[in-house]
Amino acid sequence: MIQLDRITLTFPDGGARLTAVDDVSLRVDRGSIVGITGPSGSGKSSLLAVASTLITPDQGSVFIGDVDATLLSAAEKAELRRDRLGIVFQQSNLLSSLTAREQLVVMGELGGARRGARARRAAGIRADALLDAVGLVDQSGKRPAQLSGGQRQRVNIARALMNDPTVLVIDEPTSALDQERGSSILELILKLTVEHDTATVLVTHDQRLLPLMDSVHTMVDGVLSTALDTVAG
Repeated sequence: MIQLDRITLTFPDGGARLTAVDDVSLRVDRGSIVGITGPSGSGKSSLLAVASTLITPDQGSVFIGDVDATLLSAAEKAELRRDRLGIVFQQSNLLSSLTAREQLVVMGELGGARRGARARRAAGIRADALLDAVGLVDQSGKRPAQLSGGQRQRVNIARALMNDPTVLVIDEPTSALDQERGSSILELILKLTVEHDTATVLVTHDQRLLPLMDSVHTMVDGVLSTALDTVAG
């Protein structure tokens, strides 16, 4: 579960402060996907940065399960992200020298407690299972330059799931894809949300994808609407 309670985030703007997120509250339970849409510059990415614990808000709380991330040190936040959060950015940001499988294995080996032969074997087994789940087990030996945009994004999603997170935070995963590939990626995210019992927050501009989600909010000028009626069938 992820719960944002009365989040306000501001940035310096000359001699004043610009409000990017204005008193926003949001809860997403495990096994469900909540969409956030709205115009560019409305605060969606800033809200995701707060939800991802990458930015500390001026006010409010960010609960990942029963942990208020706003009270943690920088090192504790990094550990929380590694163990309980999966983050998918617009661009896949894959390492060009690593194969699809290696992108995942590296994630699985992060953290001193996870190093060693047993950890590497476990990471390899999980990487293979996740690549199979996203339909890329036959592409596991290819590097990013050898994969299509849709395939790279599938690797990106699989990588985000590598450490079995309880929360997925996803920013415009289909922005660089055509409609058919975009719908395929979102259907995959929906499927994995249920299978891995994650609480998924997804920002998108694509109105055609909204009916596939459990509920949808609109963000305008830093203010988040109440959820629209449940739209997933």
